[in-house]
Amino acid sequence: MSSPSELPLQQLKFYVTTPYACGYIASNKAQSLIATPYAAVDADVYSALIQQGFRRSGKFSYRPHCENCNACTPVRLVLDQFTPTRSQKRAHKMHSDLTANILPLDFQQDHFALYNAYQTIRHPEETTERKEHTDEETQYRQFICQSHVESFMIEFRDANNALKIVSIVDVLADGLSAVYTFYDATIQKASYGTFAIMWLTDWAKRSNYPYLYLGYWIQQSPKMTYKEKFNVQERLIDGEWQVASPQTDQAQIDKT
Repeated sequence: MSSPSELPLQQLKFYVTTPYACGYIASNKAQSLIATPYAAVDADVYSALIQQGFRRSGKFSYRPHCENCNACTPVRLVLDQFTPTRSQKRAHKMHSDLTANILPLDFQQDHFALYNAYQTIRHPEETTERKEHTDEETQYRQFICQSHVESFMIEFRDANNALKIVSIVDVLADGLSAVYTFYDATIQKASYGTFAIMWLTDWAKRSNYPYLYLGYWIQQSPKMTYKEKFNVQERLIDGEWQVASPQTDQAQIDKT
C-alpha cells in the first residue's frame, strides 16, 4: 500500500493487518493500518502521523482501517479552552496527595502486577483470551515498555508508597499523547482515571503545549464514554480536526 504524500511520511510504507476481533464493538471485526519501517517512526514522524489519526502500541504506529466501520474517532483536548467539570475538579482534589514520578520506559514488577490486576477487573474477557494465547509478561513488555519516540512512564504513589496509577505518555511536537493508563481498580470510590487525565492537562499546560491527545473515542463503546466528559475537544473527522458538537457526533454515527 502506498504511503501518504505529506512530508516527512514519504519514507514510510503502510500495510493492512488481517481482520481480528474488535475490542470495542461486540461481533465486529477490526483491521489496522501499520506504518513501517518501525525504526523510521521517530518523534517528528510520529507527530505527523498522529495528526492523521495514528496511535502507538509499543513499537507499532497504527490507525484503524476497518472495511465497514468508521467508529474510531481520534480526539484531543484544546488545552487553552479546557475547563474541568465539578466532578473532574473533585477527582483532582480527592487524589491530590498522590506523588508523581516521571520515569523512563522500563519493566518494573509492581507496575506489571498493577497492570494485570487492572486488566482482570476492567477487561476480564480480553484477559482470559490473552492468557490463552500469549505470555503475559512478554505482551506487557512489548505493549508498555517499548517505543521509538520520546515516551515516559508516570507513576503515582500514595503516602505509604503504594502504587496507584501508571500512565504511559508520548511527547509530540504540539502536545502530549496519553498512550495508556492503568490503576488500582479495587477502590470503588476512586477516580484515578479522571485524575490522571487532569494531571496530564496540567503538565501539558505548564509545558506550553496546545493539545492533549486522548486516543480514540467510539460512541457505541461504553468503555469510551469518559472521554466525552472532557471539553473543549476536537475530533478528526474526514481528515480535519473539528470541535466536537452534537452535529459532528451525529455525522460520525451516520458513517458507521
